[in-house]
Amino acid sequence: MMESRDGRRVVITGLGVLAPCGTGVEAFWEGLGKPAEPAVERTIDDFDPQAYGLKYAEARRLDRFAQLAYAAGKMAIEHAFGDEGLARYDEWRRGVVMGTGIGGAYAWENNAQVLTTKGEKGVSPLTVPMVMPNAGAAAVSMRLGLRGPVETIATACASGTHSIAAGAKLVASGRCDVVLAGGSESCQTGVMRGGFNNMKATSPTGISRPFDVARDGFCSAEAAGILVLEEYEAAKARDATIYAEVLGSGSTADAHHITAPDPGGDGAFNCMRLALEDAGVDPSAITQVNAHGTSTPLNDAAESAAVARMFGTAPGPAMTSIKGVTGHSLGAAGAIEGVALALSYLHKKIPPTMGTTEVDPKIEADIVLEWRDWEPAPALSNSFAFGGHNGSIVLGPI
Repeated sequence: MMESRDGRRVVITGLGVLAPCGTGVEAFWEGLGKPAEPAVERTIDDFDPQAYGLKYAEARRLDRFAQLAYAAGKMAIEHAFGDEGLARYDEWRRGVVMGTGIGGAYAWENNAQVLTTKGEKGVSPLTVPMVMPNAGAAAVSMRLGLRGPVETIATACASGTHSIAAGAKLVASGRCDVVLAGGSESCQTGVMRGGFNNMKATSPTGISRPFDVARDGFCSAEAAGILVLEEYEAAKARDATIYAEVLGSGSTADAHHITAPDPGGDGAFNCMRLALEDAGVDPSAITQVNAHGTSTPLNDAAESAAVARMFGTAPGPAMTSIKGVTGHSLGAAGAIEGVALALSYLHKKIPPTMGTTEVDPKIEADIVLEWRDWEPAPALSNSFAFGGHNGSIVLGPI
């Protein structure tokens, strides 16, 4: 990794995840192989903020996306450190980098309705701290005791992947000893629903089927995912469970269109190229790609073309998209996909692309349709976003 100082390596030692297919690493992993009922919007129906220690009054002061961020952070710390928590690390060297695409959509819309009926004096004084996109990172920091760099990245659907990359750089450079990196999103509101539906981005059938010949759009979802990033020697010294190493990352822009991907795939191709160069990994070493794979006709075609151009097709790396079951959680997508890829190293398996039954003949990639055994090797996770933002990270086994 380019930012590495004194040979510092960055490893993943803990995971926290809440998604429509399962809450907690075990339920989430098992859920990746279970068919999802058709639904244009996929939510975490059993989420209870009080189960994570948030009292009723405290939860009322946080928009749902921030509640999810806090819950994922608490879960990730417990997963990595157990009862010890973060005590071994100086509080000023504990960082947070969170991504979100929208921020506090529920608080915004609720107070906009109040404005129309009661006027400005009826608007809650908590509106701003609930709406602001950094409310998720702030909730994690304040409630879990991290006082180093606490930052928010808003690059739409690439936010989660960019956050993991930024968090890894903080550890590699020596600025932080531990970073919670990931993303959170919850915006199944009337305005957002209308916006996505009217631009015809969402699936009218409520079925997410990435790379399928009948793919017809994405299914909007809420989720949160956080990865605990630590320096390798420190993690090894405390005998931590290490899931994978963050080897490198890439970031580019299409500079083409506000919602459509560059049809030539140059932005995606160069994002992957830069990530591989940063990682010092030859393309031939990549054996798994966790695709952005939204189930939209243009996005899937552009990504598969870029992957084929980068890695070839004889046969090329196995490629999967978990959005067939999770739906598309926008700013959290790259984060929960990072969690899925980390769990691939633990279980030595690649999850299937659920919902897909007939791969489009025009898709030039080895799409994984059933659980597949996998020998851990360098792997890549992609996120591509509205606005033309592209993010890729490269992980590898220890």
